[in-house]
Amino acid sequence: MDEVTGVLPASAEGERDRKEIRVTIVGRPNVGKSSLINRLLGYKRVIVNEIPGTTRDPIDTFFERDGKRYVFVDTAGIRRKSRISLRLEKYSIVEVFRTIDRSDVALLLLDAKEGVTDQDARIGGFIHEKGKGCVLVVNKWDLIEKNSRSMAEFEKRVKNDLKYLSYAPILFISALTGQRVMKILEWVDRVAAEMKKRIATSQLNRQFGRWVENVPPPLHRNRKVNLSYITQVAAGPPTFVIYTNYPEGIHFSYERYLINQMRETYEFLGSRSV
Repeated sequence: MDEVTGVLPASAEGERDRKEIRVTIVGRPNVGKSSLINRLLGYKRVIVNEIPGTTRDPIDTFFERDGKRYVFVDTAGIRRKSRISLRLEKYSIVEVFRTIDRSDVALLLLDAKEGVTDQDARIGGFIHEKGKGCVLVVNKWDLIEKNSRSMAEFEKRVKNDLKYLSYAPILFISALTGQRVMKILEWVDRVAAEMKKRIATSQLNRQFGRWVENVPPPLHRNRKVNLSYITQVAAGPPTFVIYTNYPEGIHFSYERYLINQMRETYEFLGSRSV
């Protein structure tokens, strides 16, 4: 083994480190994950079959377009726990969640014919919990009878069913026909950039002062709550710390107000802010 490894080229992993956007494609079985990978690449990289469970292990595919590099990862379809019987499939599901945890952006594929299911919500919840960039991709849009309001109405239903992913953009595609598939890369680039975005402390505090002045925090046990300072401490996802005299006095609704103000000002599209 030592002799073999001695003649192998140096690991390319170091060269690729953080130069690519790692994109994990997740969703229920038969939603079109493997078909989407093949359509993006222009050739059959992964097996496409109507039988659930065809994809067992995450499959990494390196892809370059317009000088930008990506790693797309096809994953096993995630079924409800009650339907997961094989030990191998249970292992595959664990690997899917590990793969999401290692990704920069997750594409959550939804079936246009079925809408958002409980299992979609479970997967979306994990993406949100881990703070990963997210794009909601509605596949099989070519199979839907449409009118001028169809897309807006479907988007409204998705936002209602996945409230915690309200910051994620929604794209309607057909992996079968290729409709709008290449736009996925545009959204991946944009969300990845938003995940890395950093706001200068001075600029952030000027805006923060206006938000607090317009809507002061409520009293805590009849005492005034002072919000003195805010700073960004991390990116991916963007994470902020606020200094106050009564941290326990900040109600969830006021946190939501500040997050909404931050999104209106700085957007953070597809990215959860903490």
